[in-house]
Order: sequence, then C-alpha cells, then structure tokens
Amino acid sequence: MSKNKLKKKITLAVLTILLALPSYMNAQDSDFGNWLIYFGNKKLNEQWNIHNEIQYRNYNAIGDLEQLLLRTGLGYTFNEGKSNILFGYGYILSENHIGNSDDKETVNEHRIFQQFITTQNVGSVKLNHRYRFEQRFVEDDFKMRFRYFLGINIPFNKTSPYYFSAYNEIFLNSKSAIFDRNRLYGGIGYKINDNLRIEMGYMNQFFETTSRDQLNIMTFVTF
Repeated sequence: MSKNKLKKKITLAVLTILLALPSYMNAQDSDFGNWLIYFGNKKLNEQWNIHNEIQYRNYNAIGDLEQLLLRTGLGYTFNEGKSNILFGYGYILSENHIGNSDDKETVNEHRIFQQFITTQNVGSVKLNHRYRFEQRFVEDDFKMRFRYFLGINIPFNKTSPYYFSAYNEIFLNSKSAIFDRNRLYGGIGYKINDNLRIEMGYMNQFFETTSRDQLNIMTFVTF
C-alpha cells in the first residue's frame, strides 16, 4: 500500500471518529464537561527534558471543578529523537459529587509514574505510542494502573498549519475490576510555530456502564 493511500485511509478514520462521537454520546448515559489543558516541555539539552502539565477539568463549561491535575517529570530522549522515557510525579485534587446531590467530597491523590513514548512517521502522518505505569496513593488507599495511548496526527496538507488529531487510550487496573476506563478523542489543531500549538476536540470517556463527554482545549509549549 502506498503512503498516499495509507494517509487517505487514516484521514478517513479520523473523520469517522469526529462524526461518530456525538452519536455515541447520545447513546450513552453521559454528561458533558470541559477540560482546559496545558502541556509544557522544557528541553535541557538534546537528550534531557522536563515535562510539566496542568489540567483543569470541569463538570460543565467552567466553574464546577471536577478535577485539578498537576504533573511533572524528567525525561530522556534517544533513538534519534523518536523515543522518550520519563519518570514523573502527579498531584490530583478531585471534587466528587455525592450521589445525585450538589454536595461534594474532596479526594487527594499523589501519583508516581513511569512512561515510554515512541513515535513513527508514515509520510506526513505521525503515530504516537505511549505506555504508562502508575502507582497511585489515593487518600489511604494504594492502587496501580497501566495505560496505553495511541495517537494519530495528520496535517491538512504539506504547508497547512492545521491538522487532524485523534487518539484512543485504555486504562487497566492491577486488581479487579481490571478495566478502568477508555478515552476516545478527535479534534483539530493549529501549529503557530515550532514551539507552540493549540488544539480543540471532543473526547468521550466511558466506563463499564456510564460515560462522560468533554470539550478539550489544549495548549502545547516547547521552550
């Protein structure tokens, strides 16, 4: 199969995800929220980098906090820049509704994680694989979780700063229930320059019997 044919098929798959997600949302018992996300990457040199991340998650458009996530880590790049291993720490503050009421309970989590990222290019199409292992200290409970992320990035054309973006990420627990959640996302991004891009998309996060839907607005900064 030629690279152009493969690119067309992947583009069609991304468009299918974008069109199918709203229908999937209507078929689920789901609420719609908003995530505001910042990803930062500080290059120390050609090999070493510091990752920093802020996610402000809301139950609605904004103002009803669901979760505040702060994450950082030290990474090492190798394989001609195509692979990165990272050791990190995250703090997560969750505001969970109690039943169907407006009352909330606060949950604090400290998280240690290790991850491996590898990228590959098929023509102008970029594939991103991320494997992450987490050790989670949730209040007085200890949990472990494995995550696999597959992302696709497709520019509109060779010169356009716009691109399609899609990913699927599955979460698996080390104990029952093994299946934790799955995230399916499709969006459109804009590359401002080599160090800055923004992206907006729709994500469905589904569990065994319920799901939640989010509008994701993301900023990626390399400095």
